[in-house]
Amino acid sequence: MTDRLRGKTAIVVGGGQAPGETMGNGRATALTFAREGARLVIADLDLAAAEDTVRMVDEAGGEAVAIAGDVTSEADCARFAQATVDAYGRIDILHNNVGIGAGDSGPTKITAEAWRRILDVNLTGMLLTAKAALPIMRKQRSGVITSISSMISITDESVVRGSAADQTAGQGQVAYRVSKTGVNSLTESLAMSEAPYNIRVNAILPGLMETPNAIEALLASTDMTRDALNKIRDDQVPLGGRQGTAWDVANAALFLASDEARFITGVLLPVDGGQNLRRG
Repeated sequence: MTDRLRGKTAIVVGGGQAPGETMGNGRATALTFAREGARLVIADLDLAAAEDTVRMVDEAGGEAVAIAGDVTSEADCARFAQATVDAYGRIDILHNNVGIGAGDSGPTKITAEAWRRILDVNLTGMLLTAKAALPIMRKQRSGVITSISSMISITDESVVRGSAADQTAGQGQVAYRVSKTGVNSLTESLAMSEAPYNIRVNAILPGLMETPNAIEALLASTDMTRDALNKIRDDQVPLGGRQGTAWDVANAALFLASDEARFITGVLLPVDGGQNLRRG
């Protein structure tokens, strides 16, 4: 521990995780923030998952509380912010990690219901959490908002070949890609509007990550073994020929949340082992 977030209070939205053999981005970020001294509010649709993260934070010597809610609900997002102020008196960091892709497909196959649901969760949810936190951060004249976008927002290259391709190629994820491109634009818009209040707003663009949300969903939709799927994904990554982990995303989030990044705002930061360089 280097106490890079000592005295800071953070909301990690999507701080639980789906079941799986590996660590998820939200939970890894929560644990990383806690180890660096932050006090946490773990918000998740699944209260039990949020409470599991709180337990892990407690075991690591940190301090956290759990809260359940839906990012598509403006009232729930307001509760996240108020709960943080009630518990800790301020909001220094808002980390937006929620994202879904279930029901996505190409433009001729996706249903209007799936389109609306994915954009509502992935994009509108990030606006609503920011809307709730910003009045508090503005009053403080300080704050950091970091949102999780995706490499797919800046490249349409298929990142997995064969039977899993439709789940991971840009043309097979029209709603997910559009939602994450929207996150990028929202990030840049907020970075400009909030700069006078000394509030920094950035986004992280993960590439291929060995996380439950990525791996378990693909395994459920294909006949691949875990080892075969991971090899296909590993082979797409230029740096070391291996996918990233949730800890890579968490470490990037730690830097952006820390005072070391005090002069950085409006950045769309790929964390992808160089995969985005293959576009164009």
